[in-house]
Formats: sequence, C-alpha cells, structure tokens
Amino acid sequence: MNDLVSVIIPVYNKELYIKQAIDSVINQTYKNIEIIIVDDVSSDKSVEMVRNLAKKDSRIKLIESKKKLKAAGSRNTGIDVAKGRFIAYLDADDVWNKEKIEKQIKFMKKNNSAFSYTSYAYTNENLKHIKDVLVPYKINYYQALKNTTIFTSTVMFDLTKLKKEDIYMPNVPSEDTACWWSVLKKIDYAYGLEDVLSYYRRSDNTLSSNKLIAIKRIWNLYRKVEKLNILTSLYYFNFWAINAVLRRI
Repeated sequence: MNDLVSVIIPVYNKELYIKQAIDSVINQTYKNIEIIIVDDVSSDKSVEMVRNLAKKDSRIKLIESKKKLKAAGSRNTGIDVAKGRFIAYLDADDVWNKEKIEKQIKFMKKNNSAFSYTSYAYTNENLKHIKDVLVPYKINYYQALKNTTIFTSTVMFDLTKLKKEDIYMPNVPSEDTACWWSVLKKIDYAYGLEDVLSYYRRSDNTLSSNKLIAIKRIWNLYRKVEKLNILTSLYYFNFWAINAVLRRI
C-alpha cells in the first residue's frame, strides 16, 4: 500500500462547500493520496463540481450512488474501494489544515496507533473561527462512552492493524460514534494529536446542533447498540452531557 492515504468524502447537496473540502485535501503537504468522493444522489451541482475537479487531478475518484446510502453507507462504499494503508474521513463541508495528513501519519507511527484523531476548531459557515476543541492524548472504550470528543473529519485508521470490516459504520443515528466504540473494543486505545488540524463548520441548521436530537441519539447508542442497562446508561450519559456542554462553551 506504500502508505497511500484514502480520503473518503461523502457528499449530499454540498455545492457550496465541496470544492473547499477537496482543495484542502489536494493542497496537503502529503501527496500520496486518493480522494474518494461518494455522492449520495445529490440534486444540486455537487456532482458536476466534483467531475470538473477530477479532470484536473487523477487522484479524485467519484462514485455516484443510484440509491440513498446515507452517511454510513456512503463511507462504507468508500472503504470498499479504498486502496490505501490509511483511511481518513472528511465531511464535505469541513476542511483540513494543509499539514493534517503528514502530521497525523507521523504521530500514528510514533505511537504505533491503529486509530487516531486530532484536535479541531469550530467555525461558522464562512470558516470564521469560533473555538478550538483540544482532545485527550489517548482514549479507551470506557472513556469514549463518557466523552464523544472524536470528530469524524479528524479520524484516521491504519489498515495494517485493522481490517476493513472492523471500521464499517452501522446504519444507526450517530453512526460515526458507534463505529469508534466498536473499534475501541478491539484495541486498547485510540490516540489523539493535540494540534488543531481540522475545521468543523457548525451550522444552527445541522442535526448535531439540535440538542434534543443529540440526546436521543446518544441514549439510543447506549441502550440499543451497546446494550447497556438503564443505570449504566445514566452513568455514562451524565458524563457525556457535561463533556458536550464543555466543548461548546
């Protein structure tokens, strides 16, 4: 695999942002990459924009789904075709620091890490800085149940230490968190790089910004995915709620 990094970007109606996202990958200091764009039946100009970018850079591969896959299915489709040693995720409305991949691979090799993540910054829709979120140096499964600090656009997996089936995302709400927990059951720790290397557009219109929906999602993960009893779920939920508030103030 020669340390190829497969960057998977799911897209659904992101014509306003997709070029910035892809450009932030193209402009990485680390050049041994493939960019896998999985379009989830967009009705805007997202596909047209990706096609135009692909004409200029052969590393861009566009997959056009004929049916709705949602975020989990789109990422899993990208995993299926990925050829890289490393799998990295970027949401279509987020962007990366130009040194993100280079620094993260060095960090993973130094720590012999199968699963890593980085600190990130909240921004508004125009990428104006709001707040940095600094992540812990390492986290295990039980700590992750208390703190959903791992942000999708910062994650990288090493497929010499994990299998593709280990990192498939389940088709449940908050599929990314469910995936991190599943992987953490198989390894001792995921490792966090303190550098702020990803920029998360936080919109008041996104599902993640709706607090009630977030509460329902995390409770569903505890009870129906992790099969925790009510008391144990309440224990972890209290920590989750505190950490969720701290990330946003």
